Amino acid sequence: MTLRIPNFANARILVVGDVMLDRYWSGPTSRISPEAPVPVVKVSEIEDRAGGAGNVALNIASLSAQTSLLGLVGNDDNAQVLTTTLRHNNIKTQFTAIASHPTITKLRVLSRHQQLIRLDFEESFADADNSNMLENFKQQIEECDVVILSDYGKGALHNIEDFIGIANNHKKPIFIDPKGSDFKRYSGATLITPNMSEFEQVVGPCKDEAELVSKGFELLNTVGLEALLVTRSEKGMTLFQKGEQPVHLAATAREVYDVTGAGDTVISVLAAAYAAGSPLAEATALANTAAALVVAKLGTATVSLAELRREAKADEIAHSGILDEDALLDIINDAKAQGETIVMTNGCFDILHPGHVSYLKNAKKLGDKLIVAVNTDDSVRRLKGEGRPINSTEHRMDVLVGLASVDYVVPFSEDTPQRLIAKLLPSILVKGGDYKIEDIAGGKEVIENGGEVQVLNFEDGCSTTNIINSIKAHS
Repeated sequence: MTLRIPNFANARILVVGDVMLDRYWSGPTSRISPEAPVPVVKVSEIEDRAGGAGNVALNIASLSAQTSLLGLVGNDDNAQVLTTTLRHNNIKTQFTAIASHPTITKLRVLSRHQQLIRLDFEESFADADNSNMLENFKQQIEECDVVILSDYGKGALHNIEDFIGIANNHKKPIFIDPKGSDFKRYSGATLITPNMSEFEQVVGPCKDEAELVSKGFELLNTVGLEALLVTRSEKGMTLFQKGEQPVHLAATAREVYDVTGAGDTVISVLAAAYAAGSPLAEATALANTAAALVVAKLGTATVSLAELRREAKADEIAHSGILDEDALLDIINDAKAQGETIVMTNGCFDILHPGHVSYLKNAKKLGDKLIVAVNTDDSVRRLKGEGRPINSTEHRMDVLVGLASVDYVVPFSEDTPQRLIAKLLPSILVKGGDYKIEDIAGGKEVIENGGEVQVLNFEDGCSTTNIINSIKAHS
């Protein structure tokens, strides 16, 4: 699915839920404590970040969307630190202070970018009076386009049904990041975003995709939702909507550095894009990309609008189908990581004829993606002689990528594609004509890499040379 970046500037999102302060103490460690078998960290850096619903709000604000945040905090210094951090990022905050409770704070001690220990300072707000927060919610509900209820199970949303009811009365879409095993308390929400573990905790284990789909739609109807997004780690995401086929989005293959706050990023980008006018499936694709970006960062982090635009540009280039070999190599590696079979063939394809079309259709049937490597003009001239090619490299590639069977086209300037094939290493290398496998350029490298080489026949009587000679004879 093509990534489209909407105009976030006019999107208004109201976030309500469990806010917390994420504090990081970092420094070098070079010795073990004489008091106990633990490393000694000399703290040289202290960093405070907003966590929980605060991180959700930060992710939205980083897209330049209008963001408001309601939550419960303690009457302490950490509440002030949290408020200052959020307001510095243009987030309208309205916190209710509960004197009997501390601001939820998570202290992480790190060394060399590795977390050594986490210390939690918290008491559940489930017994706290959140009527003031509910009143603030009523006052602000008309000023937003989408509501996010960020439930971390810390008690701020112990009466979440009241918030859902108010939002529904005002006909506002409600997105919820759920917690626990009682999803019925989210009845009436527009969409919830459980991860796979949370989903299976409610519906039971899913042994395959078919069971996932069946239980997804069953949960959708049981809870009374408009949509359900199940985030599935390395397997990507699956979106369920009433009356529509499920949408499966593969994860973008990246190095996973830290999954802290990835769920916050998903619901933030999803809601912001939806508030900005994106259809739910497109908003989900954008959220999927944002999640891949944020897990490559340390700790609770955000994804910027600039990062999403870069990804969208790269996606646009990829979907154009005509790529250079380095861009194509990235796509091949991503596709292989998802278990896809990559088929590759090559040729001049000077004047496209029915034989070419039939051959490429058969080649595509062998796998998931078909790559066609095309000789450049100079390469064709050396192989075919002066007067060839009839059509330029650009025109030949444009025609090829327009075929339904062809996914990507890449040019090469050598007489044979051996170097290019050895670099890309497709799952299956295909050649048309009367070839012996051992004579096919790049075949040896593909086989040594665990791939295979196949020979497919062209249709009899179809050739570019015959077409050219026929034109000459009638001219």
